[in-house]
Amino acid sequence: MTNDDKFCKAVATLVSPTPEYTYGGSMDNETIFNTVKWKTGEDGNGSAILSDSLPSGITWTKVKTEMDKL
Repeated sequence: MTNDDKFCKAVATLVSPTPEYTYGGSMDNETIFNTVKWKTGEDGNGSAILSDSLPSGITWTKVKTEMDKL
């Protein structure tokens, strides 16, 4: 299982419903984690509205702990 797979599962474990997000690179460290853009809604055209703000319950420490369990 890749770190990206582990990240996806960790987020799904920590937050329900699982938020949509995007990032570049491989989820190997906190620096990459800090580049995640979280979907907060959609505009009038149906395009995603993205934010740097973390969903409630998500921190790098919590995500990394869940990833390490996998």
